[in-house]
Amino acid sequence: MSPTSRAPLGAAPFLSPVTRPSTVDLIARELRDAVYSGALRVGSSIREVEIAGQLGVSRGPFREAAQRLVQEGLLTATPGRGLSVVTIGRDRIPALYAARTTVETSAARLAVERARDPEVATVRAAYEALVAAGDSQDPRRIGDADLNLHWTLVAAGGNPWLLRWMTTLIVEVRVASFTVSDEYAVRADSAASHEVIVDLLERRDADGLVAAITTNLDEAVARLTTPQEADVETLEEPHPVPPARLGPIEPTGLV
Repeated sequence: MSPTSRAPLGAAPFLSPVTRPSTVDLIARELRDAVYSGALRVGSSIREVEIAGQLGVSRGPFREAAQRLVQEGLLTATPGRGLSVVTIGRDRIPALYAARTTVETSAARLAVERARDPEVATVRAAYEALVAAGDSQDPRRIGDADLNLHWTLVAAGGNPWLLRWMTTLIVEVRVASFTVSDEYAVRADSAASHEVIVDLLERRDADGLVAAITTNLDEAVARLTTPQEADVETLEEPHPVPPARLGPIEPTGLV
């Protein structure tokens, strides 16, 4: 993407690194990143020829990469209308978060049992980044750091399948946020609300950690589905509309 749209988003939206990414790998990552950031807006059409040209790739690998995102549920294919970015309305949010809860709590139990001190320290570092983001009062920075903390916790569990599912779920969570509101909102106390999660991981308290994660995600569902009833102070920014133009993919590492 362009320098303005390729902002650092943390590890969250990306799959685990591959040794020599193919053109298709890189295109898929760019498209996933664009959906996550809002550069490709929810419900918008994917103009294959235009975007492939912006990325500097041929239509064959672009189509293959786009089909990966269809399989992940981030793009939808409609006969006669082509591809578009999905929308996730309030009616689907409970099911989305039920899947997220299953992945995160399963990974949390693995992390308690198997994670070594360096992996636990990585989760603590992600939490400290969330604290710094909270100090900035920047809703988007807080949201990125929040999601990255959850992703890092799943990564600490050491199960690549859970991590792969979490990668897609995090982008879908962002899609849901963009779908249900004209403003992107995050908890003002996001850092404080996550402190107990990190503490419980460090204490190797599996049951407590699972309960804390479940409570955190249940509260997120409430904020997204019935925001008028959620008794939580939030920070908002207008619905992001980054420039939709993508820049050429760097050739380094292509096979």
